[in-house]
Amino acid sequence: MAVPTVSVLVPAYNVEAYVSQTLDSLASQTLADFEVICINDGSTDATPEILHRYAGLDGRFRVIDKENSGYGASMNKGLAEARGTYVAILESDDFFESNALELLVDAAEKGAAPVAKADFWLYWSTPSERCVPFGFIDPAWDGLVIDPREHLEVFYRKPSIWSAVYDRSFLLDKDIWFLETPGASYQDAGFNFKVWANARRVACVARPVLAYRQDNEQSSVNSPAKAFCVCDEYREMARYIGRFPEDRRAFLQTVLERMKLDSYLWNYDRLSSQLKADFLERMHDELSDDLKRGLVDFSLFEEHARADFLAIVRNPARFERARSRYLRDGAFNARAYYLALGGPGLALKLALEKIKRGN
Repeated sequence: MAVPTVSVLVPAYNVEAYVSQTLDSLASQTLADFEVICINDGSTDATPEILHRYAGLDGRFRVIDKENSGYGASMNKGLAEARGTYVAILESDDFFESNALELLVDAAEKGAAPVAKADFWLYWSTPSERCVPFGFIDPAWDGLVIDPREHLEVFYRKPSIWSAVYDRSFLLDKDIWFLETPGASYQDAGFNFKVWANARRVACVARPVLAYRQDNEQSSVNSPAKAFCVCDEYREMARYIGRFPEDRRAFLQTVLERMKLDSYLWNYDRLSSQLKADFLERMHDELSDDLKRGLVDFSLFEEHARADFLAIVRNPARFERARSRYLRDGAFNARAYYLALGGPGLALKLALEKIKRGN
């Protein structure tokens, strides 16, 4: 069989309300030479019937039915089955702009890059449709090819593996796969890190190519099974770093520590009260150990991030009190919070940092 330009992986689990819009956005792509691999992860609603209906109507679509084993296992199954020159990922509640694949493949080929990365929309369908550009790709990068080693900010921005295409041979050569943990929590983080750690050329597209749905959040705030999944991902990333030469390994470890703080804080802030206490203990232990082992480079931390890190390590009870008092219902009184963490001196440093950034 002819090799398609792109293999699009669509992992699906109980998304009957959204998946038709997802698949319609693929059927209408301006780049027609692709295959769609839908991986049904043991859905119990009408999702399988919808997937098979599209496969019956369009020969570019096919379905893999499997028992429920989680997002990572589904994605690895799809990667193993992919035949395309490039691989794209489309979550089953999101949808592409009609020219998404064309723009991404064109950018990758013009830039001779194993990865092409675009911006995406934050999308709400209720109470009325609304799209807001996320801003992952800086406008000044549009049309350029960047090296993540020179733009570390890509490591720290939201893992958004679905607004990109990846050269399939690059993924195979660099042994880039997903961690197979239960459910669908944080597995994109490890894949994302492995890509940035290996890519030397990333072609940038500032135009949003995908609508990332915001009103189908599957909450894990009360799930003990999911509360520590982020730790599994960071353990996997640390393991993966071992494949690099020593100097590169040491550098990537410091980048990973900066990433870890943001990921752990995001996870902590969304947990229920009891799980917060358990996760704070784990966060304190891990960050304290990483600091003792010399894995932390504070030159990669902004002043506020350094303050958070040290508060968690030195006085987790104070961190918890300040965080719970000044971060409520999504509203964050940053000035009062950092004043509580470090006093007037820290508050002044943060004010000067803000002025230096020009905001």
